Amino acid sequence: MCGTCGCSANSVTVPLEQRVLARNDDLAQRNREWLAQRDVLAVNLMSSPGSGKTTLLERTIRELGGDPAVSVVEGDQETAFDAERIRAAGCRVVQVNTGAGCHLDAGMVAGALDDLAPPARSVVFVENVGNLVCPALFDLGERHRVVITSVTEGEEKPLKYPHMFAAADVVVLNKTDLLPHVDFDVDTFVRHLDRVNPRAGLIRLSATGGAGVETWIALVRGWRR
Repeated sequence: MCGTCGCSANSVTVPLEQRVLARNDDLAQRNREWLAQRDVLAVNLMSSPGSGKTTLLERTIRELGGDPAVSVVEGDQETAFDAERIRAAGCRVVQVNTGAGCHLDAGMVAGALDDLAPPARSVVFVENVGNLVCPALFDLGERHRVVITSVTEGEEKPLKYPHMFAAADVVVLNKTDLLPHVDFDVDTFVRHLDRVNPRAGLIRLSATGGAGVETWIALVRGWRR
């Protein structure tokens, strides 16, 4: 029972959530059609704060070198720090600040896509708000979902946040250059990931050091083909 009005909390919350998600799904389908008409590939990058998501995106922009062309929708609750980094890497970017919101939704992305006007056969990366819960629920119209985690976060993350990891097409395990210095068991992480999402691809890399980045770049280029 709700302590304020005496109503059943479930009777209010569940239908409201269903309506919100249904409206979002409708908008996501419009985004998907908009992207398909323009032959643009959208990739949703999701992670907790501090996983190295922006660093990997900067490196990706440099490594791709405009082949294919890349633009970015940058999501954060506040500030444009990450958008400035992406712009400095030589990429067009639109900043979306969500305020109190913990994720991007399809409507926010629709507005950003209109502003970006990405060219045909390009790639749009959506850098979602750093959060391992809410973004998993919201379809943005993307073709691929990538979850980025790091060896500094703990190998139990797939079990603690199963909905996020279950939603991933690919999981990137970042900061592998720090493995000699942290208590992280890669084999345990892989077992946990397989338990939650055995179909997800796994790429191990260091966005700063460069090890494994070529595998990620080849994957992005393969998606674009």
